[in-house]
Amino acid sequence: MRLVLMADTHVPKRARDLPSQLWAAVDEADVVIHAGDWVHEPLLDTLESRAARLVGVYGNNDGLELRARLPEVARVELAGLRVAVVHETGPAAGRERRCADRFGGCDLLVFGHSHIPWDSEAPGGLRLLNPGSPTDRRRQPYASYLTAEISAGRLDDVVLHRLPRRT
Repeated sequence: MRLVLMADTHVPKRARDLPSQLWAAVDEADVVIHAGDWVHEPLLDTLESRAARLVGVYGNNDGLELRARLPEVARVELAGLRVAVVHETGPAAGRERRCADRFGGCDLLVFGHSHIPWDSEAPGGLRLLNPGSPTDRRRQPYASYLTAEISAGRLDDVVLHRLPRRT
């Protein structure tokens, strides 16, 4: 099962649209995960129409329309992998312990908010992934998203994709 993970797209405030490289990945994926801060409801509509399956949550910058359509926390099982998605996880210090306590019973937590790519493992084996932002790199050297594969309940081939600067 092929995954695309994104967060903090902030369309159209930070970009008019997602980068074409990311749209191509969406078109090839079995599941697209968006960890919040969509900002504009039409992006949700477009991702729902293009993704084979979409799992998303709302973020702190998402208005009432998006909050009416998306949960704060999503929990799904994908090919035997127990996945949770949330926008905010709090400060980096102590994140693994907090998330292990909050998302016990999950194998993978996808989160956003910081725009900083993150890949770590919490006590008990919970994997934490933040794809960064494909449209608003903030203080990062590049915008980004993640791809991964799930096979027989295992997360494999996690790849951080660095996007070229917009012109």
